[in-house]
Amino acid sequence: MQRMLIVLGMVMVAAGLAWPWLRRLPLGRLPGDIHVVREGFSFHFPIVTCLIISVVVSLLIWFFRR
Repeated sequence: MQRMLIVLGMVMVAAGLAWPWLRRLPLGRLPGDIHVVREGFSFHFPIVTCLIISVVVSLLIWFFRR
């Protein structure tokens, strides 16, 4: 558990340092992401982005457990 928390902390620090470059990625604006805008109402659900992130995280976990 300690090792996992340390790795998670390092990943978060790296993501924070790389944020200027990471925000240029089209995550959250992919085809298939749901975005509805009406008068006085806005709804955004990045379903395809969530699926892609889930697959990447699952692959990373699988890779590091081997």
